[in-house]
Amino acid sequence: MLLLIVPTLDSYRLLPRLLESLRRQTFSGWSVLFIDGPSGPEHRAFLDQLCHQDARLCWQPQDPAEPGIFGAMNQGFAAAGPHDWLLFWGSDDWAPAPDVFERAMAALEDLTAQAAPPDLLVCRGSYVKGSRPGRSTAFRWRATYRRSLFLGSTPPHQATLIGPGARSRLSRYAPGFRLSADLDYFLQLCLDPQLRVQTLDLELVHMAQGGVSGVQHRRRLHEVRCAYRRAFGWCWPFPYLLRYAQRFLSALA
Repeated sequence: MLLLIVPTLDSYRLLPRLLESLRRQTFSGWSVLFIDGPSGPEHRAFLDQLCHQDARLCWQPQDPAEPGIFGAMNQGFAAAGPHDWLLFWGSDDWAPAPDVFERAMAALEDLTAQAAPPDLLVCRGSYVKGSRPGRSTAFRWRATYRRSLFLGSTPPHQATLIGPGARSRLSRYAPGFRLSADLDYFLQLCLDPQLRVQTLDLELVHMAQGGVSGVQHRRRLHEVRCAYRRAFGWCWPFPYLLRYAQRFLSALA
């Protein structure tokens, strides 16, 4: 089963595009859990209507003890079943083609048949502004997962399926990260040498450009430094600088 966790906050005008892309999927074994912050009545009435119309959709109010978008995602971690594959999307994300879930889950089935299933399946995504594709979010593999992270590449969380094995190692995002808890999560996982990671050359998601993380640059840079220090100690400047060098080159491409 593929479980999508979608944090929301008065974002009902954005959801139809996401939902239409899901309903077009050739793979039917998906479900969505909306974790809603303190939205207004219009938004929550919209969620009620969606969930009444489609049994694959449900929503929960966000626990005030788990604030922020990553608090909502932690609530999603807790809601996952023991065999679910988790995918975290925003209200303004959507599937770029009707067969992307089918291709991702078929790859997981093939990998499981050949050997032990991976803990993470890392695909690709693209930012889109209007109708124009923007920066790609491909993960650059460099022999091992830890080396890939050290050389500045990180899995895009909207294009990374998180399996039961990863959640058995780390089942929530760390507190103190408002913008970069996903980076910290992937970096903490790399400390386990037994972690199994598989990449798949599949564009799994389109993402709208913008958002709070795109404007709070100083806080994001601080959190990224903290995440790299937690994972790599005194070596943190190397992945930190390489990360932004790759971002710069990707923007020029």
